[in-house]
Amino acid sequence: MVNGLSGQRMLIGLAIGIAVLIFLVLKTKVQAFLALIICTVIVGVVGGMPLVNITLEDGKTFGIVNSITSGFGGTLGSIGIIIGFGVMMGQIFEVTGAAKRMAHTFLKLFGKKREEEALALTGFLVSIPIFCDSGFVVLAPIAKAISKATKKSVIALGVSLAAGLVITHSLVPPTPGPLGVCGIFGVDVGKFILLTIALALPMAIACIAYARIVLAKKYYRIVDESGEIIEAPYQEPDYENAFSMDLTGMPGTLESFMPLIVPIILILINTIASALGKTAGFMEVLIFLGQPIVAVGLGLLVAIFTLGRNLDRQTCISEMEKGMMSAGIIMLVTGGGGALGQIIKDSGLGTFMAEGLAKTAIPIIILPLLISTAMRFIQGSGTVAMTTAASISAPIVVVAGASPLLGAVACCVGSLFFGYFNDSYFWVVNRTLGVREAKDQLTIWSVTSTVAWAVGVVEVIVLNIFM
Repeated sequence: MVNGLSGQRMLIGLAIGIAVLIFLVLKTKVQAFLALIICTVIVGVVGGMPLVNITLEDGKTFGIVNSITSGFGGTLGSIGIIIGFGVMMGQIFEVTGAAKRMAHTFLKLFGKKREEEALALTGFLVSIPIFCDSGFVVLAPIAKAISKATKKSVIALGVSLAAGLVITHSLVPPTPGPLGVCGIFGVDVGKFILLTIALALPMAIACIAYARIVLAKKYYRIVDESGEIIEAPYQEPDYENAFSMDLTGMPGTLESFMPLIVPIILILINTIASALGKTAGFMEVLIFLGQPIVAVGLGLLVAIFTLGRNLDRQTCISEMEKGMMSAGIIMLVTGGGGALGQIIKDSGLGTFMAEGLAKTAIPIIILPLLISTAMRFIQGSGTVAMTTAASISAPIVVVAGASPLLGAVACCVGSLFFGYFNDSYFWVVNRTLGVREAKDQLTIWSVTSTVAWAVGVVEVIVLNIFM
């Protein structure tokens, strides 16, 4: 029993809910957000959750409606404001020419035919101090600008960026999930960082290859002159036009990148200071400024008062409002995914399955990997998946004499598995790149995250032989 519910019944509810969700988004006119809420209700009703909210002995509210509202609000509470700030900033980048300047800088710095590597490396580094959701919203305008300049598929470029972001976000401290796993297993954070960075590189390379070989031609979509993502007949990249683009009247390189640099530096300071316990005095102010919502908001202000100085007040406001309109659907479906994940979390189904796996006779080092993978698929959050897997498997791994370091890595690798409808990042990536069909969304992002997971699984198995 989990939270007074039958684990088997909740499993049946989940299976029926996911089947209905897939049917609705693939075969009917029901919009993805409504489909997610319907699926969430079905999971709760079939699983036996209370139809009317009740108060448990510990004072917590328990019920279907509470899970929906808390999951929706909790997800948007952490990322909704950042999405809003990010799309406004992106619109300023576009209308002032800053995105064009950034794209040209990347092309010059990395050379021809390395755009995917450049974006993946950018995401790889940026996501170490900041959440991948925030990083993608802020950096996506660069991928779009490169697509517009070179006529390369924005899908392949965006997926490379997204993969670089999510891999280090899931593996490398000081992001909260991996840091928490290190604490639970009691491993040295420095050693863990060095090992996971080394393991993350092949995973990123595999995702780049998938984006370039499979997605670039199958989903050839480019950014047109008006900034819209459109489908078009495939054509080879136009580097001659890209490298000779007219930059007259464009902002300078430092000025263009400053709205991105400011929040990244502030968030990095916050992360390092918090990890070292330096939270008093002036550092308290820096930690506050380094909160993602505050930092990205400051980045938006930098963009308004530097890049937007040549725009009149009405134009600047109307352009930002144009960006805000595009954020609405992203926020709704992201919140819907959060609601689905929350009802599974509240029911205790994830923990029920994880504890069941722990009782099986599978190899010790595979245990945390399987628990994390199952948790990730069931409830969507990579952070919840890895920390739950660590909490359940760490005592078993230590008592069995297996490597705690490798056990911690296995928890983090499992959290990358098949990000789909209940994962907020799934919606952020697909909607930002203009991907609306469910089957395309699964091919473009769910398979990409699974490619990273598969490479990580092989790495864990190989390391287990030598460790």
